[in-house]
Amino acid sequence: MFDLEVLHRSKILLVDDDATNLRILQAMLKKDGYHNVITLDDPTRVSLLYNQQAYDLIALDIHMPVMNGFDVMAALADSYPGEFIPIIVLTADEDNYTRDLALASGARDFIRKPFNNREVLLRFRNLLETVHLQKALKQQNELLEEKVEERTRQLHYSQVKLIECLGRAAEFKDNETGAHVMRISKMTGVVARALGLRPQDVEMIEQASPMHDIGKIGIPDRVLLKPGKLEGDEWTTMQTHVSLGAHILQGDDNDSELLKVAAEIALNHHERWDGTGYPRGLKGEEIPLFTRITSVCDVFDALTSRRPYKEPWSVEEAVRFIDDQSGRAFDPTIVACFKSQLHKLLAVKEAYPDQEFTDSAPVQPKPMPGASRSRKHH
Repeated sequence: MFDLEVLHRSKILLVDDDATNLRILQAMLKKDGYHNVITLDDPTRVSLLYNQQAYDLIALDIHMPVMNGFDVMAALADSYPGEFIPIIVLTADEDNYTRDLALASGARDFIRKPFNNREVLLRFRNLLETVHLQKALKQQNELLEEKVEERTRQLHYSQVKLIECLGRAAEFKDNETGAHVMRISKMTGVVARALGLRPQDVEMIEQASPMHDIGKIGIPDRVLLKPGKLEGDEWTTMQTHVSLGAHILQGDDNDSELLKVAAEIALNHHERWDGTGYPRGLKGEEIPLFTRITSVCDVFDALTSRRPYKEPWSVEEAVRFIDDQSGRAFDPTIVACFKSQLHKLLAVKEAYPDQEFTDSAPVQPKPMPGASRSRKHH
């Protein structure tokens, strides 16, 4: 049985140009326990009042001056398309045509005058129960949607954290630090934002770019950690880290947009603007935008960071190198944007510093510009 207290709190609007009918209906409903009953003899105000109060039931006369019941229903339907509007039509008409037209126009029920008290109360109660059940169902659906959204947020957060962990694992394997992947995330976000990308795209590149070198996990240490220049098959082996990374991230049945973008960056971050990069020799805008952004930020951070095998370059030297590679290794538009945001990028480096290396590997003097450089831009 439906909760009577809930039913009796229902907001009911009675609309009729006959004051006697209004008094009879209002008295009948109040006697049955309904205490929130409003009467209205001006049908032109129904839409305004419904907008203000969202009544649980509207009892509507058909034959009224200025605006009849059909006009009122048409106005409500125009103002609230597709919405369930709880209307009971009241009329003295005996013909079925009026009844059928009222129901076709949006009425949920139909009561003929003169009123039978029991019939009126039963029909009002039936419609009010339907209205409150719909409200309860809507609230339940909203609650379920909130829970689904929250669960989706939790899964997305877990996915992002997993990506960060895998990215740090790859960097540690390469004797780099976990701070590098955090800096890449923040730097790519700075450049993407300055380029005018949508907020959701900025967030995407911030989350996906730290995974660019995940494929290094699959590279043998004898190649990855070799202090000198890679020779022959060693360099061929090193180049496979991009396809390994894409395979790790993409898999065979992965439908995550974040991992798809991360795989795209991992696969293409060694492509060059002039088409001489690897693995596919993509050229210009064939290289995905997120990848072009990541490549510039990655090289800049690698050049200006201390590693066990090298001293950091100065910011001026690194910027000069990137500027020199504009149109060759890098997208000129990205390079120009990168330079315009240099103060923000340096703030990122300051906010996420590397820990000092404590191992025994000797630190090599940094190469002079034009000499052999970091593997980041081979």
